[in-house]
Amino acid sequence: MANMRKQYPPNFRAKVALEAIRGERTCAELASEYQVHPTQIKTWKKTAVEGIIELFTDRKKTKDKEKSLLIEELYRQIGQLKVELDWLKKKFGFTSEGEGFAYRARK
Repeated sequence: MANMRKQYPPNFRAKVALEAIRGERTCAELASEYQVHPTQIKTWKKTAVEGIIELFTDRKKTKDKEKSLLIEELYRQIGQLKVELDWLKKKFGFTSEGEGFAYRARK
């Protein structure tokens, strides 16, 4: 049977990471207390610090940028569909008056 990695619950990781951020005890002391490798504690600490930074970024700007990209993509698709529709109308002789197909006599 292969060694399975131990998975820690998020609240435990957050607790250990916050203690590491506070810096009241060394990573080695925390590792000894919580039975976790010091490298793992450093990784959790780094993840927590990066996550905190994201909390204070302006989410509205990110959402506005996503919306504008979506709008641009939708307008591009509309343009493509309009070109395809015009091509099909021209190819099959569809009139714009809504009369249906206008069959043209071939020369």
